[in-house]
Amino acid sequence: MLESARRHGGLPTCLMTIAALFFVLAAGLARAASFQDPAQALHTTTLRNGLTILTLVDHSTPVASLQMWVKVGSRDETRYTGIAHLFEHMMFKGSLHIPPEEHARLLEARGGRVNAYTTNDVTVFHEDVTPDTLPLAIDLEAERVANLDISEKTLTSERQVVLEERRLRTEDNPEGRLFEALFALTFIAHPYRWPVIGWRSDVEAVTVEQCQRFFRTFYSPNNIVLVLVGNFDADEAVRHIERVFGPLEPAAEIPRNPTKEPEQHGERRSTVRFDVRSPTVAAAWHAPAAGHPDGPALDVAGQILSSGRSSRLYRRLVYQEQQALAAQGGYWEMKDAGLFFAYASVRPDGSTDRAEALLAEEVNKLRAEPVSDEELEKAKRELEVDLVNDLATTEALAGRIGGDFVTFGRVRSLEERLSALEAVTKGDVQRVATTYLGDDQRSVVRLVPASPGAPGAQKGVHRRVHGTPPSRGKS
Repeated sequence: MLESARRHGGLPTCLMTIAALFFVLAAGLARAASFQDPAQALHTTTLRNGLTILTLVDHSTPVASLQMWVKVGSRDETRYTGIAHLFEHMMFKGSLHIPPEEHARLLEARGGRVNAYTTNDVTVFHEDVTPDTLPLAIDLEAERVANLDISEKTLTSERQVVLEERRLRTEDNPEGRLFEALFALTFIAHPYRWPVIGWRSDVEAVTVEQCQRFFRTFYSPNNIVLVLVGNFDADEAVRHIERVFGPLEPAAEIPRNPTKEPEQHGERRSTVRFDVRSPTVAAAWHAPAAGHPDGPALDVAGQILSSGRSSRLYRRLVYQEQQALAAQGGYWEMKDAGLFFAYASVRPDGSTDRAEALLAEEVNKLRAEPVSDEELEKAKRELEVDLVNDLATTEALAGRIGGDFVTFGRVRSLEERLSALEAVTKGDVQRVATTYLGDDQRSVVRLVPASPGAPGAQKGVHRRVHGTPPSRGKS
């Protein structure tokens, strides 16, 4: 028996979304709140084995997006870090009835797009296909969940792929080194302190038996959410999913790491030496987890301080003082905790001390005085556009639905999120800056050029990459 309930909450753009975007930008937040959010038509079905199915039908688009959200990320690892990300790769290496890489090949040959990513909190597998290919995509997902090949051969192959990915994205990448050090310094107890890709020694040492145990525990139907958005028949899709996923047995227990991060009582500092022509300085502060009432104000604060070339940090450090090549940051939400961060890539002829002092000055200004009306409104409008973009494609909408549901157990409506953003005042921005961005709550990492001939100095020239923290998903 199925248990059902209503919940609110590159592909061709849906016609309703074009209208929504125009409506929001032209009419403003107050009138946009009355817009009919597509996610309000979301339907939730729970199978007897605990599998959750979220369906949202939109016949105005020629495609369907299928996303499998597995509620396991690096925070769920215990003895071996990186195992959650390792399975992102192993899921493409074949099963009892499907040869290695055939999953992606079968869908791509029919015009589909296939990929996956792992974060601190979840592992997500996503396919964008035509409606006639959707049944095949569902069958392929069920097949690898039921019959994945977890063998010594597969593990050896993917272990090397992950180690090479770690080398390219972290060990030989200045920004990767920087953020790995920043998380390890900021979090001293919570599993967020280790990298999603894992420590090299753990990836090298993990065994087939540990992988099999991990898979049986976390890739169980009662730990999976399937999201379907786009052009398909909902009843037919649910019946199909029940037929192929329904026989799977749920896990008796899904353990979660109970560790909580203790309060920080004093600034922390770390220096990383690397073969770069110029340094980078980064600072981070503990912030609330996803869904906290202070989240919208922190988003606005991050937008004003360090988002884009018109932000305070970029204008001050890059344009006015000419101490940095780039400066960026923001509020990073995760399920158990959050991080507010900012960093600057110092010019080769600049001063790291001066760049850090300027960064600190701009943060102090947020605490000391209200932002201007113009800054507040501009930040809100930019964040508003980001929210509406979550409706722009079936893939983006499915991602919004899956992310909200696995985090909160429901999908927040567009009206709810826009209203919370509109309610943010100048006083709120100053309050959250004062509450969370104190000097004693700050962790600072400097990535500086390695001394010639020093132990651990890297050889070669490395390209600096600016922007958001490195992607941690499947390339």
